Amino acid sequence: MQRLLPVIAALLLAGAAPAAAQKVDLSTVKCKEFISSGNENIGLILMWLTGYYADQEASPVIDFDKMKSDASKIGEYCGANPENGLITAAESVFE
Repeated sequence: MQRLLPVIAALLLAGAAPAAAQKVDLSTVKCKEFISSGNENIGLILMWLTGYYADQEASPVIDFDKMKSDASKIGEYCGANPENGLITAAESVFE
């Protein structure tokens, strides 16, 4: 039985892995792709962008009101410029 425990644990961990793990190169994502990527992906990408553009010495505080405002600005930019890159939109908001 003790020999089976590591095997069972490995199988459980393998089953818990995401079924559709992806890598996304944000430098190639267009605004229209970002807007149509679904709420969960949009939220994850916005969180990543917020951290990426944060000052290294910024306090470890998440300002949800500012994040919501920034998300709205990126959404407006992308709505008006669907063929532009997402990073271009982010730079117009975060820098």
